[in-house]
Amino acid sequence: MKISFIQTGGTIDKGYPQKSGAYAFEIAGPAFERLLVKFNPIFEYDVFEFLKKDSQEITSEDRLALKDFIISQTVSKIVITHGTDTMIETAKYLQEIPGKTILLTGAKLPERFIDSDAAFNLGTAIGAVQTLSNGVYLAMEGLVIPAKSAIRNERTGDFGMDLS
Repeated sequence: MKISFIQTGGTIDKGYPQKSGAYAFEIAGPAFERLLVKFNPIFEYDVFEFLKKDSQEITSEDRLALKDFIISQTVSKIVITHGTDTMIETAKYLQEIPGKTILLTGAKLPERFIDSDAAFNLGTAIGAVQTLSNGVYLAMEGLVIPAKSAIRNERTGDFGMDLS
Protein backbone atom coordinates (compact mmCIF):
# COMPACT_ATOMS: atom_id res chain seq x y z
CA MET A 1 0.00 0.00 0.00
CA LYS A 2 1.10 3.52 -0.77
CA ILE A 3 -0.10 6.75 0.85
CA SER A 4 0.18 10.22 -0.64
CA PHE A 5 0.76 13.02 1.88
CA ILE A 6 -0.28 16.47 0.66
CA GLN A 7 0.62 19.69 2.45
CA THR A 8 -1.76 22.63 2.25
CA GLY A 9 -0.39 24.44 5.28
CA GLY A 10 -1.97 25.55 8.51
CA THR A 11 -0.67 25.60 12.05
CA ILE A 12 0.69 22.03 11.84
CA ASP A 13 3.25 23.20 9.25
CA LYS A 14 4.20 26.51 10.87
CA GLY A 15 7.80 27.15 11.84
CA TYR A 16 9.82 29.93 13.29
CA PRO A 17 10.30 33.08 11.16
CA GLN A 18 13.14 32.83 8.65
CA LYS A 19 13.34 36.52 7.79
CA SER A 20 15.43 38.86 9.88
CA GLY A 21 13.24 40.97 12.14
CA ALA A 22 10.13 38.85 11.47
CA TYR A 23 8.01 37.79 14.40
CA ALA A 24 5.11 35.84 12.92
CA PHE A 25 5.32 32.09 12.39
CA GLU A 26 5.59 31.08 8.74
CA ILE A 27 4.43 27.96 6.96
CA ALA A 28 7.52 25.80 6.60
CA GLY A 29 8.21 22.42 4.99
CA PRO A 30 5.67 19.66 5.54
CA ALA A 31 5.41 18.54 9.16
CA PHE A 32 4.72 15.00 8.04
CA GLU A 33 8.20 14.75 6.50
CA ARG A 34 9.79 15.24 9.93
CA LEU A 35 7.23 13.02 11.65
CA LEU A 36 7.48 10.18 9.13
CA VAL A 37 11.24 9.99 9.75
CA LYS A 38 10.48 9.51 13.45
CA PHE A 39 7.65 7.03 12.81
CA ASN A 40 9.80 4.91 10.45
CA PRO A 41 6.78 3.48 8.59
CA ILE A 42 6.97 0.29 6.56
CA PHE A 43 4.48 1.46 3.93
CA GLU A 44 5.45 3.38 0.79
CA TYR A 45 4.56 7.04 0.54
CA ASP A 46 4.91 10.21 -1.50
CA VAL A 47 5.12 13.75 -0.11
CA PHE A 48 3.71 16.74 -1.96
CA GLU A 49 4.00 20.42 -1.04
CA PHE A 50 0.81 21.58 -2.69
CA LEU A 51 0.01 24.83 -0.86
CA LYS A 52 1.64 26.71 1.96
CA LYS A 53 -1.25 28.78 3.22
CA ASP A 54 -3.06 29.54 6.40
CA SER A 55 -6.44 27.87 5.97
CA GLN A 56 -8.23 31.22 6.21
CA GLU A 57 -6.42 32.20 3.01
CA ILE A 58 -7.45 29.10 1.01
CA THR A 59 -9.71 30.11 -1.87
CA SER A 60 -12.30 28.32 -3.99
CA GLU A 61 -9.69 28.14 -6.74
CA ASP A 62 -7.23 26.49 -4.32
CA ARG A 63 -9.84 23.88 -3.37
CA LEU A 64 -10.60 23.16 -7.02
CA ALA A 65 -6.87 22.79 -7.76
CA LEU A 66 -6.50 20.48 -4.74
CA LYS A 67 -9.43 18.38 -5.90
CA ASP A 68 -7.95 18.07 -9.39
CA PHE A 69 -4.55 17.17 -7.92
CA ILE A 70 -6.08 14.43 -5.74
CA ILE A 71 -8.03 13.01 -8.68
CA SER A 72 -4.78 12.87 -10.68
CA GLN A 73 -3.08 10.74 -8.00
CA THR A 74 -2.80 7.06 -8.85
CA VAL A 75 -2.94 6.04 -5.18
CA SER A 76 -6.27 5.78 -3.39
CA LYS A 77 -5.04 6.65 0.13
CA ILE A 78 -4.47 10.36 0.78
CA VAL A 79 -3.55 12.30 3.94
CA ILE A 80 -3.74 16.10 3.80
CA THR A 81 -2.38 18.54 6.36
CA HIS A 82 -4.67 21.53 6.63
CA GLY A 83 -5.35 24.45 8.92
CA THR A 84 -8.14 23.85 11.40
CA ASP A 85 -10.13 27.03 10.66
CA THR A 86 -11.46 25.87 7.29
CA MET A 87 -10.62 22.15 7.39
CA ILE A 88 -14.28 21.15 7.48
CA GLU A 89 -15.10 23.36 4.49
CA THR A 90 -12.33 21.77 2.42
CA ALA A 91 -13.26 18.26 3.54
CA LYS A 92 -16.87 18.76 2.47
CA TYR A 93 -15.72 20.18 -0.87
CA LEU A 94 -13.63 17.06 -1.54
CA GLN A 95 -16.50 14.63 -0.83
CA GLU A 96 -17.34 14.35 -4.54
CA ILE A 97 -14.06 12.54 -5.31
CA PRO A 98 -14.78 8.86 -6.01
CA GLY A 99 -12.54 5.88 -5.32
CA LYS A 100 -10.27 7.47 -2.69
CA THR A 101 -9.93 7.47 1.06
CA ILE A 102 -8.97 10.99 2.11
CA LEU A 103 -8.05 12.08 5.64
CA LEU A 104 -7.53 15.74 6.55
CA THR A 105 -5.60 16.49 9.71
CA GLY A 106 -3.90 19.40 11.36
CA ALA A 107 -2.86 20.65 14.76
CA LYS A 108 -3.74 23.30 17.30
CA LEU A 109 -0.02 23.94 17.88
CA PRO A 110 2.81 23.78 15.32
CA GLU A 111 4.48 20.37 14.96
CA ARG A 112 7.77 21.94 16.06
CA PHE A 113 6.34 22.69 19.53
CA ILE A 114 7.12 19.96 22.05
CA ASP A 115 3.52 19.78 23.30
CA SER A 116 1.95 19.82 19.82
CA ASP A 117 -0.88 17.48 18.94
CA ALA A 118 0.53 17.08 15.41
CA ALA A 119 2.10 13.62 15.84
CA PHE A 120 -1.02 12.26 17.54
CA ASN A 121 -3.32 13.59 14.81
CA LEU A 122 -1.07 12.43 11.98
CA GLY A 123 -0.76 8.96 13.54
CA THR A 124 -4.54 8.78 13.82
CA ALA A 125 -4.88 9.79 10.16
CA ILE A 126 -2.33 7.21 9.00
CA GLY A 127 -4.08 4.38 10.84
CA ALA A 128 -7.51 5.47 9.65
CA VAL A 129 -6.62 5.99 5.98
CA GLN A 130 -5.49 2.35 5.79
CA THR A 131 -8.68 0.90 7.24
CA LEU A 132 -11.62 3.11 6.27
CA SER A 133 -13.74 2.74 3.18
CA ASN A 134 -13.58 5.37 0.45
CA GLY A 135 -14.70 8.81 1.51
CA VAL A 136 -13.45 11.99 3.16
CA TYR A 137 -12.75 12.19 6.88
CA LEU A 138 -11.11 14.42 9.48
CA ALA A 139 -8.61 13.04 12.01
CA MET A 140 -8.41 15.41 14.96
CA GLU A 141 -8.12 15.04 18.72
CA GLY A 142 -8.34 11.25 18.62
CA LEU A 143 -11.50 11.27 16.53
CA VAL A 144 -12.05 10.17 12.96
CA ILE A 145 -15.07 12.05 11.65
CA PRO A 146 -16.83 11.69 8.30
CA ALA A 147 -16.67 15.06 6.52
CA LYS A 148 -20.43 15.24 6.10
CA SER A 149 -20.92 15.02 9.91
CA ALA A 150 -17.99 17.16 11.04
CA ILE A 151 -18.61 20.17 13.26
CA ARG A 152 -16.41 22.47 15.29
CA ASN A 153 -17.22 24.13 18.56
CA GLU A 154 -16.62 27.83 17.91
CA ARG A 155 -15.96 28.53 21.59
CA THR A 156 -13.43 25.76 22.32
CA GLY A 157 -12.15 24.96 18.82
CA ASP A 158 -12.78 21.26 19.45
CA PHE A 159 -13.98 19.01 16.64
CA GLY A 160 -16.96 16.70 16.88
CA MET A 161 -19.70 14.95 14.99
CA ASP A 162 -23.21 16.20 14.26
CA LEU A 163 -25.42 13.27 15.22
CA SER A 164 -28.70 14.83 14.09
